[in-house]
Amino acid sequence: MIFKNAKINAFRTWGLLLTMLGMGLMVLGTAGIVFFGQAGKIFAGIGLVFGLIMMMGSLGIYFWAGMLSTSAVQIQCPECSKLTKMLGKTDRCMFCHTILTLDPSQANITAEELEAQQTKA
Repeated sequence: MIFKNAKINAFRTWGLLLTMLGMGLMVLGTAGIVFFGQAGKIFAGIGLVFGLIMMMGSLGIYFWAGMLSTSAVQIQCPECSKLTKMLGKTDRCMFCHTILTLDPSQANITAEELEAQQTKA
């Protein structure tokens, strides 16, 4: 249950991961010049290009998550009583990770039954 997260937060996590990987590739690419001298310029160019591509991917993911966030339904979590945003029929609270649903047919089942239904689909 600790690794389950809200959908919007999952998108933001992937964006952050791409940002960190992109920056890491850029730093390692530039370090190629220090370690390999003139031959490291090719390594640096490759690292900088792939790092830039990852950073652009991160920008796209953050933009997409932001657009999803503006159209998400805001509801109050029954567990922690905080306002959270929900995407789709079922989602998790951004704060306490409680499973939330707007679908009345799924409202009275346990978390294990809901997860079993989601893995089947």
